[in-house]
Amino acid sequence: MQKDISLLEKYLGVHFKNEQLLRQALVHRSYINEHSDFALDHNERLEFLGDAVLELIVTEYLYRHFPNPEGELTNWRASLVNSQMLSEVASSLRVSDFLYLSRGESKDSNGKARQGILANALEAIIGSLYLDQGTKAAKKFIDSHLLVNLARILREKSYRDPKSRFQEAAQEKLGLTPTYRLLEERGPDHDKYFKIGVYLNEELVAEGEGSSKQEAQVMAAEQALKVKSW
Repeated sequence: MQKDISLLEKYLGVHFKNEQLLRQALVHRSYINEHSDFALDHNERLEFLGDAVLELIVTEYLYRHFPNPEGELTNWRASLVNSQMLSEVASSLRVSDFLYLSRGESKDSNGKARQGILANALEAIIGSLYLDQGTKAAKKFIDSHLLVNLARILREKSYRDPKSRFQEAAQEKLGLTPTYRLLEERGPDHDKYFKIGVYLNEELVAEGEGSSKQEAQVMAAEQALKVKSW
């Protein structure tokens, strides 16, 4: 199945010398499992490269432009290159329309698994661009699509842990400290699932789910910030 890569190039704002590099960046492992005769490999090696390129370019930018302590720069970088941010950027560039996925993965158009696939694909695209045109082109792409989000991250302080942000807001606005309660736990030890509720006194503000209690608490706090518009 051939996809019109030239259309994706327009969305990305980049024209590849070797379009097969870009095409490979879009191939999920699940697609190869169903199409063993496909001409290209999956995108995991490109993702590995793109992750390193992305981190270096973002780190250098922060180092050159901000005299802040290492800890603050580390938090800002994490907010710029985490899975949620990368998947949001990939979605805005319509990368999802061009992915090579198995039938099963294609049906799951939402959720954390798709977020991870999109984030990995964007890193793979960065890796493919680096191989195709070098550091300068990769830097221009990252500047245009990722570093532009830094001002919003700093303004909203979204680089801070959602649990800390929700606790500070609750204490400031209501004089209350949130509590977290386990609502549901299921699955074997190696594949646990947790549902956590975050409460203000006895008010259940929001729920979060995850493969660990900490992950579920963070998700609950994120939702609670939205519910309260804090």
